[in-house]
Amino acid sequence: MSRKELIEKWVKLFNEGNANEIAELYHFDAINHQVANDTIEGKKAIGEMFAAEFSAANMTCITENIFEDGEWAILEWKDPLGLRGCGFFKIIDGKIKFQRGYWDKLSFLRMHKLPIPKE
Repeated sequence: MSRKELIEKWVKLFNEGNANEIAELYHFDAINHQVANDTIEGKKAIGEMFAAEFSAANMTCITENIFEDGEWAILEWKDPLGLRGCGFFKIIDGKIKFQRGYWDKLSFLRMHKLPIPKE
């Protein structure tokens, strides 16, 4: 499977809210760093993160672009509410080893009517 195809599968599973299957796309020691959140380490913890997120909000990822460059795939996305972001995926041996995502957490929380943490 190409890097682009892997990210297309990731988007499909994300849109299904399938935390278990999406976690299977990651190496056992993968790192997921959404810049608006703490870094998550390990496939199991990444699956738990997705399960919590899927239960908190109804999210849809609409692909705008997927780019490939060496070991990297880059996903530019939007959602039906107008939020936009991008994700960078380092893919080694057909699995995601590292992911970094950029998006506006405050806008996300407001759009989904979720509580805004106090600092």
